[in-house]
Amino acid sequence: MKSKFHQLTSLFFAIAVALTFTACGGGKKSNNKAQSAANTSKMEKSAGGAQHIMGAGSTFAYPIYTKMFDAYNKKTGIQVNYQGIGSGGGIRQLESKIIDFGGSDAPLSDKEEKKAPAFIVHIPTCLGAVTMSYNLPGKPKLRFTPSVLADIYLGKIKKWNDPRIEKINPGAKLPNMQITVVHRSDGSGTTFIFSNYLSKVSKAWSNKVGFGKSLDWPVGLGGKGNPGVAGIIKNTPGGFGYVELIYALQNNMPVAEMQNKSGNYIKPTLESTSLAANIKMPADARAIITNTDAKQGYPISGFTWVLLYKQQKYNGRSEAKAKALVNLVWWMIHDGQKFTKPLNYAPLPKAAVKVADNILKSVKYGNQTLLQNK
Repeated sequence: MKSKFHQLTSLFFAIAVALTFTACGGGKKSNNKAQSAANTSKMEKSAGGAQHIMGAGSTFAYPIYTKMFDAYNKKTGIQVNYQGIGSGGGIRQLESKIIDFGGSDAPLSDKEEKKAPAFIVHIPTCLGAVTMSYNLPGKPKLRFTPSVLADIYLGKIKKWNDPRIEKINPGAKLPNMQITVVHRSDGSGTTFIFSNYLSKVSKAWSNKVGFGKSLDWPVGLGGKGNPGVAGIIKNTPGGFGYVELIYALQNNMPVAEMQNKSGNYIKPTLESTSLAANIKMPADARAIITNTDAKQGYPISGFTWVLLYKQQKYNGRSEAKAKALVNLVWWMIHDGQKFTKPLNYAPLPKAAVKVADNILKSVKYGNQTLLQNK
């Protein structure tokens, strides 16, 4: 097994290098499609065909996907190799057709959809909370308002004992210590959720920084992935940053209450995350739920999606491989939901499952609908 794994890893690296070379003009355009198809066919054959599915992207979803894919392997024998490289990296690898599906916490914009090689669909798989965590002596319980949070990340509030922080945290022992702001250094859906929230609640942030998977940060240290940000916060006295809830809990790090649109201070929990998603789902499932209207909803929450091509007949892929992929995703949004709560993710609301089913039914191999008898 070990040698097979190393052979597979070497093969994918070689394919990635080859695709990068041709994209930069290292070959004639007339040969690109044929070479890409040959690469896909060779990759699928080496990886065990329909029995092996490749995915990459969101670190936000990595813990839940790891659990889901292990359970699915035991149930079906199908191996799912998922790499947590960040949403931006997953989208790039899907667009290069190196992987079967991407994982992203940020939906593609209309502009990004048009630039993609073919139409990409979004399948929501669960929800999570982006929490504000910190490293202070005694681990005091803290709360933040939208304006205070934005001004910390804009570099306007620099010390933990700033009067504005003290005012909303009466009784908390706040040291005369520098706030070390931490953010993601890679293209990240977690960053998209966080910055989208800040853009909604702070005009100064919206005008100066905006939102997206990658940003020009005014201040702070960058960490790769949710694990990287959590690690910097945990090992830096005075550290403060945003991480998905499970990473804070796994590292025994405190999480702050956030004031929502209704003026209530809300702790990030499964219940408050689910309440944030109490919305009418759009038909394409690209729903942004930051700064929710729900009175008890946690305001920095978001869906995470599996991204795949609507037309699965491309680059020499087999119909069996396409069916295996669609069946996997169907299982994730149905049977796989039982793994969400134990890992501190919120399961999909019924409305989201219905929309996801409709989208999956639109995925085809040629003219053949892939989701059958479900």
